[in-house]
Amino acid sequence: MSNYLVTAESVTEGHPDKVADAVSDSVLDAILEKDPVAHVDVETLIMQGMVVVTGQITTKAYVNIPSTVRGVLRGIGLDNAKDGLDWATCGVISSIEEQSPDIALGVDERKGLDIGAGDQGFVFGYACSETKELMPLPTMLAHKLVMRLTECRKKGIIPYLRPDGKSQVTVEYVDGAPKRVDTVVIAAQHSNDSSIENVRNDVKKEVIENVIPKGMLDGNTKYIINGTGKFTIGGTLADSGLTGRKTVVDGYGSTGKSGGGCYSGKDATKVDRSASYYARYIAKNIVAAGLAEKCEVQIAYAIGIAKPVSFYVNTLGTGNISDDELTRLVEKHFDMRPGAIIRELNLNRPIFRKTAAYGHFGREEPEFTWERTDKAALLKKEATKR
Repeated sequence: MSNYLVTAESVTEGHPDKVADAVSDSVLDAILEKDPVAHVDVETLIMQGMVVVTGQITTKAYVNIPSTVRGVLRGIGLDNAKDGLDWATCGVISSIEEQSPDIALGVDERKGLDIGAGDQGFVFGYACSETKELMPLPTMLAHKLVMRLTECRKKGIIPYLRPDGKSQVTVEYVDGAPKRVDTVVIAAQHSNDSSIENVRNDVKKEVIENVIPKGMLDGNTKYIINGTGKFTIGGTLADSGLTGRKTVVDGYGSTGKSGGGCYSGKDATKVDRSASYYARYIAKNIVAAGLAEKCEVQIAYAIGIAKPVSFYVNTLGTGNISDDELTRLVEKHFDMRPGAIIRELNLNRPIFRKTAAYGHFGREEPEFTWERTDKAALLKKEATKR
């Protein structure tokens, strides 16, 4: 019997880095709503009492960036300057330049499906059969814990919670399959008038036991809730926030690889985002077709060039057919040019704000088109003929 531990983490939408991602993606959405072919590469810095939005944007649309920023902060629940940021009174600085004309040459929409990649880069997609979402179990549990933590705050189930928070889950595997949860770590920001005993009891009951199946918990499971004893100073009083600083949380946790760039704040001509989504789409369809229990896909691009410079499929020893055969199937049925990806996944729409927290993968909302398994039956049928 081979036993090992795998750990993954996630953070709430009120964590400063995720606030920054949400602002960047909300600015992107506001622009795409008015100009679907805009070129956007926005980054956000969140600090105590201040939000700075910067980057390169080429568009015919006008967007009130300060108003967009304040709407995001208000929706998250950042309404108290004592937590470092109040949506109504914080400062908002916008420093935006036009996209470099040298880059614009490669992503000219007049090229249609042959528009080039907006930059060089390599991306990974991953899927596995551990969960119904075809994602690693530790990653899904970590995301669901912070989603539930936020739900408990916003619905008043645990009324003293504040926006910042983290989760970390360690799962024990036996012979490659997840068997039990070994450790659960939760950091839940709370108000000064709540005791650590209440925080630990409420979080264990309303969050952990609400999310993690009973069969995965046992008498040896360890719970670490607010390990320092309290967590009243959070948000931008404790840390700054920056777009793209949680790429592993955004992806597959410690199980799948991460590519060279972050996702948030970028329109779909940036392959850091669109090709990452497409690599997941490919990997998920392979696993959904029953052709492998695990699948990793890598795609690499050169700036201004439509076709990838490299591509591979790796089933990590779990494939029912060879990786070479799978590669040929994928090349036949998946068009990895950025223009084709944008068209197939319908990415020129304001759908990205939802991706800013709780992971870009394993989500069932209709906006997450890269989570479809609409090619699984075709792949299975063609693989069976071989």
